[in-house]
Amino acid sequence: MQPITCVEDLREIARHKVPRMFFEYAESGSYAEETLHANRRDLKAILFRQKILVDVSKRSTATKIVGKQVAVPLVLAPVGLCGMQRGNGEILAAKAAAKAGIPFCLSTMSVCSIEDVAEDVKEPFWFQLYVMRDRRFAASLIERAAAAKCSALVLTVDLQVLGQRHRDIKNGLSVPPKMKIANLVDIATKPAWVVSVLGAKRRTFGNIVGRVEGVADTGSLGEWIQGQFDPALNWADVKWIRSTWKGPLILKGILEVDDAKLAVEHGADAIVVSNHGGRQLDGAPSSISALPKVAEAVGNKVEVMFDGGVRSGQDVMRALALGAKACMIGRAYIYGLGARGEEGVGEAIGFIRRELETTMALTGVNQISEIGPQVIVK
Repeated sequence: MQPITCVEDLREIARHKVPRMFFEYAESGSYAEETLHANRRDLKAILFRQKILVDVSKRSTATKIVGKQVAVPLVLAPVGLCGMQRGNGEILAAKAAAKAGIPFCLSTMSVCSIEDVAEDVKEPFWFQLYVMRDRRFAASLIERAAAAKCSALVLTVDLQVLGQRHRDIKNGLSVPPKMKIANLVDIATKPAWVVSVLGAKRRTFGNIVGRVEGVADTGSLGEWIQGQFDPALNWADVKWIRSTWKGPLILKGILEVDDAKLAVEHGADAIVVSNHGGRQLDGAPSSISALPKVAEAVGNKVEVMFDGGVRSGQDVMRALALGAKACMIGRAYIYGLGARGEEGVGEAIGFIRRELETTMALTGVNQISEIGPQVIVK
């Protein structure tokens, strides 16, 4: 077996270990995937200024995210169906994040529930909220997150309607999944994955099944989900959530300056410049192209994070140079999870941290706070 040296190596392993319908669920974007590819293309186009003969012997990737000390400016982003990449996937990822000294954010659409993760992971984690039409259910999720001592609430604001992902439809990924012969044959060739999922605590959406009246199994869940994403979601809902949630509130899915300013006005503690990994509005600008103007517009009024195409420490450096204080990674750690479970997630984090540290050295930077536009070619 060849040595594993980077996130791309983990991706290749995961591609062979995880059933295609679930691997491509995490990998794919919406429609023609233009925005998905723009995220990576525009990041890679940013070049660094090499700086020589600077003492960089005391480098540190430590910083703070929403007031909490972290070992590296990274957050494991909320990813739905994490537990279908590996059994108990959310728990494994949360444990790896805790060991690495960074936050993990649990998705509303997770397999393991808020309570499952809280039971198995000692460190506080973040919770990501989708506001459904059933506001009582949304309120109950906030209450459960508070009871689990979640240390931040991430409100995703760019999924009032669902962008179509062609690969999911072709693979039969729905609720419940359409188990075509090709899917069954594919799963049969992944015995380690089958064992991990069969031995897991859950195999459906743990935050929802049994928590909503009339939703007791996967069949009834499908009907409920189809009608729950709410096109009426608006700033009044943010105001309501801000009044309900007492901890740090983070709004994820902001690309426009005006929206960033409204987030500040509505009491957000942080925002995430994000296009949902290219999974929603296809044809939207890349996250990195939107970052500088948003960061400049809000200044120090709110903490700015970045999400969209990060696969390396170099990508983290690029985002920090353009105004972000930290980055979220989704697919990068999902590849590690699918490839090698908790160990793989830790490896993905470790690769990115070491790449960031090396990039800091070669651009003449010792501290995260020193990273700015001076490290990139204009």
